[in-house]
Amino acid sequence: MTDMPTWEEFMIPTLRVLNDGIVRTRRELCLLVAQDVHLTDDQMKEALSSGQFLYENRIGWGLSFLTNVGALVRPSRGNYTITDAGRQLLERFPLGVREQEIKALGDDPSSPIRAYVATTSRSAQPAASPPAPTSMTPTEQVQGGVARIHDEVASELLTRLQGKDPGFFEDAVVQLLLAMGYGGTTGSGSVTQLSNDGGIDGVIDQDVLGLSRVYVQAKRYAEGNVVQRPDVQAFVGALSGKADRGVFITTSRFTDGARGYAERVPTRIILIDGKRLADLMIRYGVGVQVRETYNIVEIDEDFFA
Repeated sequence: MTDMPTWEEFMIPTLRVLNDGIVRTRRELCLLVAQDVHLTDDQMKEALSSGQFLYENRIGWGLSFLTNVGALVRPSRGNYTITDAGRQLLERFPLGVREQEIKALGDDPSSPIRAYVATTSRSAQPAASPPAPTSMTPTEQVQGGVARIHDEVASELLTRLQGKDPGFFEDAVVQLLLAMGYGGTTGSGSVTQLSNDGGIDGVIDQDVLGLSRVYVQAKRYAEGNVVQRPDVQAFVGALSGKADRGVFITTSRFTDGARGYAERVPTRIILIDGKRLADLMIRYGVGVQVRETYNIVEIDEDFFA
């Protein structure tokens, strides 16, 4: 082998290694996949500017994508195992598979492969392999790559939140609102008692005395369990006599009826669905951390003036 496999070309070897049903750590899995495709010593040493090994980065992309579409699952943090959908994918494409082929299966209701979930919007869909030099500028390629990374992280954020207990989710949304500045410079936020909270899950004090407050409702729902109009009506009722505004946050989405009601009711209600929630968490650094930073430079015209 002379060329490093692309992240797509690592997917079938990854499924092949996991086909024995053993749960493996990401580190162990990367080494076994590298052995499966017979990477050379030089290829094993290739690294990105961040110091991460290139083969681990590409295998990691494949792991993230395969987990997103249901071919793999994470029984615990950093551990992976294959699913029946993954075995069917391996059986159907033993010699290799492309991202778009898997996505096409996800659009088929009869397929065990789930539809790929891209939770954040982006202006350009990056290609699976590097585009021709004339198709995108280097800056556009960087921006497209960052957007795709955010897509993957956003999808995992929602999965992690849905897997936690309701109390954890309520605390997370309060932390997000504080990070967005809704606690002010001297304000605070808190989660209400889990029982008998009257439909209010969190309170953000905008000032020290708590004269100005933002009330929060948090619903940790699975993707298919949408927030209905009665849920929003109940939240508005809980605010009666307390405040004229509130924020309703969910990991799923709102029905048209729920959104229409929120727009018409006199109480100011902001609805944040799972897609926007993940985007805000990434934007304000809640539940995520910066892994790498790249500086893009240009000529300083003042220097040469």
